[in-house]
Amino acid sequence: TFGVSDPMPEVDVEMATAVQHAVDTLRRAGIVVRSVDIAGLLKNLDSATNDVAFYEAARFHEQRWKEHGSKLLELADLVEKGLKMPVEQYERAQREIREAQSRFRELYQTTQIILVPAATGLAPRGLSNTGDPRMNAPWTGLGTPAVSIPLPVSGLPLGLQLTADRGQDARVLHAALRLYRVLT
Repeated sequence: TFGVSDPMPEVDVEMATAVQHAVDTLRRAGIVVRSVDIAGLLKNLDSATNDVAFYEAARFHEQRWKEHGSKLLELADLVEKGLKMPVEQYERAQREIREAQSRFRELYQTTQIILVPAATGLAPRGLSNTGDPRMNAPWTGLGTPAVSIPLPVSGLPLGLQLTADRGQDARVLHAALRLYRVLT
């Protein structure tokens, strides 16, 4: 059984339409896809994951920041914000991640693969930016495997991300190959 986030997290119309079309295609192919309400959980998890990343990265890169300051560009901003973060905020974020891990572990008992958009919208043009990480960061925070497959669209690419419980890397890869074959 596959689960798809409902409501759709913060994605643009093109992405939401492409994901819905993919879900419809999968259902017509006889694949069971049910809605799972995880949008709020993903948003909270994204925020907690960002807090942990900023706090830890700031402490890791602090010496380089002291030596090079604003020459580090975006990294300088990250370090400055992370060093200002109170330890209580960091610890709260760690607790939120642990609670989310528990909730997702329960969800993965009945829904082995969860489908979400791979990004909030179209890929950015050029090579200067990889895009908005909001759809990927929660899975990184959870420590779960995630893989993206392309959706059949014209123009700049859109993708569908498949996730599974911790340690289920083979399951998510097998599912990705299966869905990719159905969708292309």
